[in-house]
Amino acid sequence: MDGNGRWAKARGELRTQGHLEGLKAAKRIVKAAADMGIRYLTLYVFSTENWKRTSDEVGFIMGLIKQYLRSELEFYEENHIRLRHAGDPGGLPQEIAAEINDMCIETKKYTGMQVILALNYGGRDEIMRAINRAAEAGENIVSLNETTLSSYMDNPDIPDPDLIIRSAGEYRTSNFLLWESAYAEYYFSPVLWPDWTEKELQNAVESYQNRERKYGGIT
Repeated sequence: MDGNGRWAKARGELRTQGHLEGLKAAKRIVKAAADMGIRYLTLYVFSTENWKRTSDEVGFIMGLIKQYLRSELEFYEENHIRLRHAGDPGGLPQEIAAEINDMCIETKKYTGMQVILALNYGGRDEIMRAINRAAEAGENIVSLNETTLSSYMDNPDIPDPDLIIRSAGEYRTSNFLLWESAYAEYYFSPVLWPDWTEKELQNAVESYQNRERKYGGIT
């Protein structure tokens, strides 16, 4: 969800205001995706590399997460949304990790769209943690195959992504779902994330629907 900072700068606002507007955009897109019948939506909220930002900006983002996770419970209930987490909870502030865990448990009963919050998430970090979990479970790391390793990822029951969207004209993977995105389709948009609406999501989905997925073979 790129472009929060640039959105704020273009308006003479602080970067923190951009993150607040980005949060509003995320809610719009979650609602639009749920209405469209999308079953899984992963939001890249905060990467393992984002800790390099200023302490003020990191603190503001963490504050937003803590403030809005539970306050949106009615929204999750109305739209039957189940929250999931991807990332290393051990690297998060204890109160944030606890709140995410509580909300994941509290919304587990909902059978609509599943929203995965990638928070303190990095694709390489997830792969390494999966290998470590496999080793701790007694797996032979030398003979580990794709199926076995996949079962130790953060959310092994969630299907690999069909479509990955990048906003704000960025053209890189940024360490996002490296293992799971092997055959994902990509959609790049110049629109800054705070300006995203249902129409932007529709454009991305329509682009995906017009593609032919071969998975390395011939159709």
